[in-house]
Amino acid sequence: MGLFDWLSGEFIDVIEWIDDTHDTMVYRFNRQGNEIKYGAKLTVRESQVAIFVNEGQIADILTPGIYELETKNLPILTKLQHWDHGFNSPFKAEVYFVNTKRFTDLKWGTKNPIMLRDPEFAMVRLRAFGTYEIRISDPRAFMLEIVGTDGEFTTDEIESQLTNLILSKLPTILAESKTPVLDMARDYGLFGEYLSQHLKPYFQEYGLELTKILVENISLPAEVEKALDERTSRQITGNLDDNLKYQSAKAFENSNSTMSDMAGMAMGMAMAQQMADGMKTTNQPSNATPPPLPNQVAQYFVALNNQQMGPYSLTQIQESINSGQITKDTLVWTQGMSGWQKASEVLSNYFTQTPPPLPPQ
Repeated sequence: MGLFDWLSGEFIDVIEWIDDTHDTMVYRFNRQGNEIKYGAKLTVRESQVAIFVNEGQIADILTPGIYELETKNLPILTKLQHWDHGFNSPFKAEVYFVNTKRFTDLKWGTKNPIMLRDPEFAMVRLRAFGTYEIRISDPRAFMLEIVGTDGEFTTDEIESQLTNLILSKLPTILAESKTPVLDMARDYGLFGEYLSQHLKPYFQEYGLELTKILVENISLPAEVEKALDERTSRQITGNLDDNLKYQSAKAFENSNSTMSDMAGMAMGMAMAQQMADGMKTTNQPSNATPPPLPNQVAQYFVALNNQQMGPYSLTQIQESINSGQITKDTLVWTQGMSGWQKASEVLSNYFTQTPPPLPPQ
């Protein structure tokens, strides 16, 4: 290596950074002990700013553009160096590139359920998760508060801290909003905007801007969700008669479906019960005994030897009267009678056919 090549390697002519990682927030240009020579070219691209640090102090912050490092472009650095020789010799300084683009798809989520007072459910425990987006809005504050002397600072190094920041402030923000849980779940977009507005001041302390926070899900404990499902089912059912008619129609339309068959059976049982109840209401039993059906044979019970015998048909009664087993004083009873009565009062016609006693010989 010749002297000229050695001198060229000692001084850096071009300073730039192209990010191909998508998660690097701050990158320190690697000098490897080289000095930056007077007149070197510095390229700051869109979505970048360059920070010059000299002897531990931030000397300049350069926005997008191409710079030739000379006295007129670095007045603050020149003042710090107190160069009386016109800034014609190489100088040593650290150059940090700050990525000002949006960093997206950063995750947040509750590790444990958050206990809240709810206007409708009194006390509830809910879980929530989603994503958020940030960008560096104040490079100086971000360097001083977060990065320090880190040569390559990525989102992984701060994501956990920012997530904890969101979760620590979330219960307070939700309590202040007094928004019912059901309204939160109804419109995640509006709820996300509300969270973003109230969380922004805490991110600004780090030199960051919370550009967006997205709520992907808000969930309640399984027991509460089950109760909500049951309540919703009752409200959807509405009028019982209309619901029964609707279920019957669905059961007929889907006769090949097992669930429809079960619904049809349940519907039939419900309708049968309603009809039975209606019949009980309209056909109340009376004290009067209905007449016997046509061709129905009357049956009689007979008290013989202090024992209830029967039932007997009228033919059998006639035979017992003829044989003398049943007398006029024998007690008999048949359906419709309020109590036992003598046979002569109930079956008087049958006794008239009994022949009188024979005359004495």
